[in-house]
Amino acid sequence: MRAVAQRVGQASVTVDGREVGRIGAGLVVLLGVGQADEPPQALWLADKIAGLRVFADEAGKLNLSVGEIGGQVLVVSQFTLWGDCAKGRRPSFGRAAEPGKALALYELFVARLRELGLGVATGQFGAMMDVSLVNQGPVTLLLDSEKTF
Repeated sequence: MRAVAQRVGQASVTVDGREVGRIGAGLVVLLGVGQADEPPQALWLADKIAGLRVFADEAGKLNLSVGEIGGQVLVVSQFTLWGDCAKGRRPSFGRAAEPGKALALYELFVARLRELGLGVATGQFGAMMDVSLVNQGPVTLLLDSEKTF
């Protein structure tokens, strides 16, 4: 499972001009599920993101997690995180999970974040979405449950 986590001042997602998710300060997580992913990867990644210390403390050091600042998380599914651009010009998405499996693990990831006490908004799985955000820092991190980066 792969994720791009961005620290934001605010963010929202619209589908067909209708807002489906909005947060204030917190994290936007673009989430991609791979063919080999299973529930332990979803739970590990949710725990990892919930605990990331990417918010400044009183000394200005990145010591606080999203929960510690009272922030929220906006989770947006994005299978293109599994795009392989090694050959040719058109990415291959052969390592992305099929939609049924990806949806189940996406929902498990979101449920785990909520279980950890975080306010969570979401995009709309499988839809063409417009994501707007104000990246603070910028702080943008790549995470992979296979720990390849």
